[in-house]
Amino acid sequence: MEFGWPIGMPTCRPLGQGLFEVRTTLGNRIARVLFCIGDGRMILLHGFIKKTQRTPRADLDLARTRKRAWEDAS
Repeated sequence: MEFGWPIGMPTCRPLGQGLFEVRTTLGNRIARVLFCIGDGRMILLHGFIKKTQRTPRADLDLARTRKRAWEDAS
């Protein structure tokens, strides 16, 4: 995931509370996938096309809700 780093911002960065973000571009769009690590696996929680500078609160909340649901089911 960090193939291009340290050129520019890292491809993967922590968002806090065990949540991480993978950053990529798809043509002229910016895409993000929010994930956590559990049982030695990368758990993909939510993906979206980014349209603003900051990660939207609704996208973070959705990923956190899914993370809690996954943790409760484990």
